[in-house]
Amino acid sequence: MLGENFVYFFTVQGFFVGIIFGILKSMDAAGLLSYTFFITTFFYLFSHIIIAMYYRTIAAKSYSFPKDAHEQNLDFFVKEINKREKLIDSACKITDAAMKMNSEDIAGQKL
Repeated sequence: MLGENFVYFFTVQGFFVGIIFGILKSMDAAGLLSYTFFITTFFYLFSHIIIAMYYRTIAAKSYSFPKDAHEQNLDFFVKEINKREKLIDSACKITDAAMKMNSEDIAGQKL
């Protein structure tokens, strides 16, 4: 159903609900007209809010997700992280070797 048709349909429903409610609650013609007017206006505005929310959610879901581009970016990030881990591991090995040599030199000097 088109949004415009939904607004028309909902407004007509509001008109008839307003007439029925006005007949049940009012004691004079002014009360009948005011109840009918306010309830019809409420249904009209409410239908516009519903249509706005519906089109906002439809528009948000209509774009396509660029899966290939994201997978390429993630693969690149994984490669970079692996390179950095290897660099850090080699720096740790060099530091451990230097600390071991330093401790051996200190132990040799104490004797």
